[in-house]
Amino acid sequence: MNICLFRKEDFSKDDFTHGVLSLKDERAKHIIKILHKNVGDEFSAGVIGSKAGKAVITAISEEGISFDFRPESDGKELYPLDLIIGFPRPIQLKRLFRDVASLGVRSVHLTATELGEKSYLESNIVKDGGAQRMLLDGTAQAASTHVPALFVHNSLVECLSVLAEKSDSLKIALDNVGAEKSLIALFPAIQSAASVTAAIGSERGWSENERRILESAGYARCSMGTRVLRTETAATTAMSLILGAMGFLG
Repeated sequence: MNICLFRKEDFSKDDFTHGVLSLKDERAKHIIKILHKNVGDEFSAGVIGSKAGKAVITAISEEGISFDFRPESDGKELYPLDLIIGFPRPIQLKRLFRDVASLGVRSVHLTATELGEKSYLESNIVKDGGAQRMLLDGTAQAASTHVPALFVHNSLVECLSVLAEKSDSLKIALDNVGAEKSLIALFPAIQSAASVTAAIGSERGWSENERRILESAGYARCSMGTRVLRTETAATTAMSLILGAMGFLG
C-alpha cells in the first residue's frame, strides 16, 4: 500500500482535515504493524477521488488512530483511455482490475460477448464489492487517489451505445483474426489522439457478427502479433502500448 486511501466517511468534518480509523480497519493495521507508525509520524494519504498528501497521527487509543490530513496535490489524474473488455474468468478479473487501476485508465466497460462464457456474468465479484476492492488496491499501488469507473453491459451493442458519445476518441478493437493492421502501426494516430477507446474480446475472441458491429461503430481492428493471449494479458499489454504511445509512460 503506497498510499492510504481515505473515504469521506473516515473524516469527522466535511473539510476532510481530521478523521479516525478503527483499530480493526485493515488500513489501521497496516499503518501500525507494517509501517510501524506512531503518534507524531506521518504517512502518504489521500481522499478517494480527490486530494493527495500526508496524514499525521495525532493519537492512538481504543477509539482508533486519530489523524490530521494535509492535502498537497490533486492526486494523479486518470489517463484518457477507456477499455471495453469481454467478460473473462472471475479469477482473471481480480488481477486485471488491479492492473487497470495501477496503470490509470479512465474507465472499464465489462461486456457480455457472443462467444464468451455466459456463466461468468453471474459472478458476484462486481455485486459484492470485490471489483471495487481490487480497483482500490491498484489505485493504492500507484500511489493515486483516482479510481477508474466500472460499468457492466449485457451485450457489445449496449456497451458501444453507451460509449458512442465519446466522438473524439480513437477507437481500436484488438483482434488476432483477420486484422489488417498491427497496434504498433496505429501509433501515429494514437500519438495525436485526445483519447482512446480500446476493445479486447473475451477468451474465445470476437464473433464475426461482433467484428461487423465494431467496424460499423468506427473501431479499427488491429493485432498484437500471432500469439493467442489471455484476456488479462492482452488487456495489460494493450494498455501499456497505448499509454506509451500517448506519451504518458515517458
